[in-house]
Amino acid sequence: MGYTADERLAAGPEESRYLEAVFTLGAQVGTHAEDPARPVYVVEVTEVSPIRVPSGRLVVASPWPDDSDWELPTPAGRELRDRIPPGVHRVQASWTEAPYEYNGEQFDGREAVAVRLLVSDAPVACWEAGLGVSESIEQIVHGERPGFDSEENMGSFADATAWPSLTEPFRQVWLEVDAGKQDASLAAESLGESFERVSDEALGADLVTFPADGGSVVWLGRTETGSIASIVTTGTPAFHNRLFTAV
Repeated sequence: MGYTADERLAAGPEESRYLEAVFTLGAQVGTHAEDPARPVYVVEVTEVSPIRVPSGRLVVASPWPDDSDWELPTPAGRELRDRIPPGVHRVQASWTEAPYEYNGEQFDGREAVAVRLLVSDAPVACWEAGLGVSESIEQIVHGERPGFDSEENMGSFADATAWPSLTEPFRQVWLEVDAGKQDASLAAESLGESFERVSDEALGADLVTFPADGGSVVWLGRTETGSIASIVTTGTPAFHNRLFTAV
């Protein structure tokens, strides 16, 4: 008998359909908000970066400190309860284009609509929302999806044991801004198109950022045996506040 996700965490039919399509080149994942007859397709799936997770413990969270806390402490991070095999994994992004006009200018509407950490190439049999280590399934209200809030519209994948050092550059930027420094800049490697990487060579660990809107759900794609094949982040719900709406 295969793995069965708890109904409180299991993706619904529409969510599953979206998650199965969003990394398939050419798949339709929505329709344009201004023109429901115009479909929106996945136009590209890109390799963002390898990421080292030596502990197998993964944080998926905003790397920025809470700027409402005047002490600007290291962000707590949201470590997933489920662990992944220690080692190097691939981060990929799915892109769509929804052309639009604004103030007489034309824009291609290119957007990264989902990001995933690929654990294996095994087929996904089911999807479920991932719990954090401090969360209990008994606390989940039916219809709600656990996730993380994204400071600065940014999320990240990172090794949990290296989280304090990997997020320190983001904290330092806020400290410099708070001190009035005009040219504060982030000490991170640009990966192009809204992605960055911070590395801790002493621990052999990385943090890779990605665009995130508001509250983001972390989806676990599980194989028939229950092992994790991929970890996907999307908005909550998909396509809200975007230029197109879900099919």
